[in-house]
Amino acid sequence: MSRFTSHAGLGAAALTAFLLAGCSISPATVPQQSSGGSTGSGSACPVTPDDKVTGTIKIGYQAIPNGDLVVKDNKWLESCLPKATIKWTQYPSGAAVLQAFGSGSADISLIGSSPATKGMSAPLNKQMSIKVVWIQDVIGKAESLVAKNPAVKTIKDLKGKKIAVPFGSTSHYSLLQALDQAGLNDSDVTLVNLDPDKMPAAWSGSQIDAARVWDPTLTQLLKGGHAVMSSEDTAKAGKPTYDLEAATTSFLSKNAAFMKVWAACQDAAVKQIKSDPGKAADSMAAELGISSADVQKQFSGYTYLPASEQASKNWLGGKLGQDLNSTAGFLLKQGGIDAVSPATTYTGAVDAGPAGAVK
Repeated sequence: MSRFTSHAGLGAAALTAFLLAGCSISPATVPQQSSGGSTGSGSACPVTPDDKVTGTIKIGYQAIPNGDLVVKDNKWLESCLPKATIKWTQYPSGAAVLQAFGSGSADISLIGSSPATKGMSAPLNKQMSIKVVWIQDVIGKAESLVAKNPAVKTIKDLKGKKIAVPFGSTSHYSLLQALDQAGLNDSDVTLVNLDPDKMPAAWSGSQIDAARVWDPTLTQLLKGGHAVMSSEDTAKAGKPTYDLEAATTSFLSKNAAFMKVWAACQDAAVKQIKSDPGKAADSMAAELGISSADVQKQFSGYTYLPASEQASKNWLGGKLGQDLNSTAGFLLKQGGIDAVSPATTYTGAVDAGPAGAVK
């Protein structure tokens, strides 16, 4: 374990009290809401539309270069579901997404594999019931530990230093794994809880010595530092991390028609990333506020899976649930959860149905 410096969290009641212990977010960070994409009227629906889906769908997303941003920027859901109201809300990290699930502010959202595991474990599983329905990406070099001092070659060289990381995120989980594997204890480093958008200022102001974060913030920090290790290294050590899509079980039980269209749109986005990366990067750049060229450089740091692969035993159909169970064991060791749920809880909280239904 390591010393934690928290930038005070927000919220109320038991859920937030627990999140503040290891998943807090800055009070200055307010989820950003929009009703659609950011670059115009959007494009035509790329899949079979459904005009029978109605009501308001509350979708959470994060500033991460994957298919979710392609779907949002092109307003595919708005085009494919003309009688539904699509409400998009941006969250800074998985900790904020868990708060949104707990408060009913989100029906479905991108969330990292570590915070998703927390949501399936005690005590949060008493406050929410969620299932993973999609793998937005398998995280590789696009999420890394960056240090300012050129003399820092390994994580052990950061002993006595301040490392920024968003608490409760996949980066937080991977960093704790790396510290544990390096044999560092709670008196060796200080972890500073910062959302990605707050890191560049802390970095330039020499308030931190290193940061564990994902793109596009990672690319900014690398201009004045270097990568010490990445999530690819963590995966090679048997601890892979993912950006997932989870939804509340109550929402899933009532919205099968929406999920069919949603999964088809996500699959179309993955196929665009692979077949026309320039076009996909243009959409992501509009959402991330960086150049399309910079977005394309980040693609190699992730693995994007089409629906046909996602539904297989290697991913949603088997292995992912096992990985979440393994993640829970480490989180318990670190004090991030109160107890590990039965293995069947994690395997049962992965639903390959939407991916498997994509034609």
